[in-house]
Amino acid sequence: MSADVTGVVVRLKLSLLRNGLRQSGGRRAAYAASAVLVLLFAALQLLGLILLRGNAHADTVVVLLVSVLALGWAVMPLFFPGGDETLDPTRLVMLPLRPRPLVRALLAASLVGIGPLFTLCLLTGSVISVARGGMAYVVGVIGVVLALLVCVALARAVAAANIRLLTSRRGRDLAVLSGLVIAVGAQVVNFGAQRLGSSGLGQLDPAADVLRWVPPASAIGAVESVSEGSYGVGVLQLALSTAALAVLIAVWSRHLTRLMTSPDGSTLQAVTEAAVRERTSTGLARLLPAGRTGTVMERSLRYVWRDPKTKAAWVTSLAIGLIVPLFNALQGTGSIYFACFAAGMLGIQMYNQFGQDTSAFWMVAMTISSPRDAYVELRGRALALLLITLPYAALVTVLTTALLGDWPKLPEVLGLSFALLGAMLATGAWTSARFPYSIPQDGYKNVAPGQTGLAWISIFGGMIAAALLCAPVIAVTIWLNVSEDGEAWSWLLLPVGSAYGATITWLGLRLAAPRTAARLPEILTAVSKG
Repeated sequence: MSADVTGVVVRLKLSLLRNGLRQSGGRRAAYAASAVLVLLFAALQLLGLILLRGNAHADTVVVLLVSVLALGWAVMPLFFPGGDETLDPTRLVMLPLRPRPLVRALLAASLVGIGPLFTLCLLTGSVISVARGGMAYVVGVIGVVLALLVCVALARAVAAANIRLLTSRRGRDLAVLSGLVIAVGAQVVNFGAQRLGSSGLGQLDPAADVLRWVPPASAIGAVESVSEGSYGVGVLQLALSTAALAVLIAVWSRHLTRLMTSPDGSTLQAVTEAAVRERTSTGLARLLPAGRTGTVMERSLRYVWRDPKTKAAWVTSLAIGLIVPLFNALQGTGSIYFACFAAGMLGIQMYNQFGQDTSAFWMVAMTISSPRDAYVELRGRALALLLITLPYAALVTVLTTALLGDWPKLPEVLGLSFALLGAMLATGAWTSARFPYSIPQDGYKNVAPGQTGLAWISIFGGMIAAALLCAPVIAVTIWLNVSEDGEAWSWLLLPVGSAYGATITWLGLRLAAPRTAARLPEILTAVSKG
């Protein structure tokens, strides 16, 4: 019976994959291209690990690589829950299946795909790079199987434990934020690679000494131990991976049993708690201005907190606006003026303000009957953005200054950041009315089909216009830096830049308000296409 269930689930996995590829030629092409790229990368990794054989730090690299690989298996289900339809066991609740055969069947199905093949290539290369002697290769075969099963079981256990989250709105938020995690991870890897290139791999040895006892890296660490003649240590490391596999399967089985036998009341509870919070509105909402301005600000802030696409855009801007200046400062190649990057990234959020409303913009349009109403609407959105951007831009500037130790330039950089932020708010308000576009709510696309040109014009045209509007402040900054007595007066850039930013924001909102009021039908049509 168990073998029958396993075969059926494996064939089901293959059928899901085959039927998914039949949906469209574009999907087949994308899958084929991704498969070729992954396999090519796996082949290069395998070749690199083989060439690493004999290096003094080969065991360190291998242990760290397997640890990072296991971490990727653990977090991948949280960010890509839709990548494998069999990750959701609740789809099988109506079938008469017991947890134990179901665990074996799903574990076997998890070994089918590009991800397991990629992992197998890396594990095989890791064994080849550290194995010396026939016994080491025998242990290596066992270690590869154990490490692969631990990675797969870890992913399954994490997915089963969080399946309610992954199928909820918060789960969709995680999926949307996956691109941010990849971007931040790439920056961290780049920074680490540069540090290692200058100081060597030896500084990683202490971390590898600890991780070689942590499954599944311990299964590969056993190969190195046996190669050195420490058979007892190798057996103990294999035993640790075996015990970890048994624990993961037990945890996975327990979560499967609970999912199969208990009703899902989490959604109802969440709705009830949300209703209670709505009835007892407290917190920052009470501090907002009265009237339409406060209402618009609260609505915009709720978009930032609740809407997945808006939240992803904000978190991405916040993270990149912090990473770029700080990482460059840590590497010793940065400038204090890189802190203005934070203001630029956050100012982009003012562009396409009505696109985040999608078709619900008709409710906003019904409340706008004059340029004055449009001005108050745009002003409320700009003030909501300033609640976050002003302190954040100041924080990034102070941190960058602290890392570089260039405190005399802090006032002028703050003034320049505030002026840039004001210019982007002004141009963002105008482009929101002139070049609105729709943001699809489903999938990863941030622009509806056919509106890519509008998005490019809105964002990049607005950024160029904002830079031109900041030209006077930039010119004063350059003049103070090249003049002999300019340093003594550079502090004036803080009040001057702040006043200039506030003035240009006010003018931009004033100019954008009549155009917004006159183009309400066109804006509604443009933002409703997603």
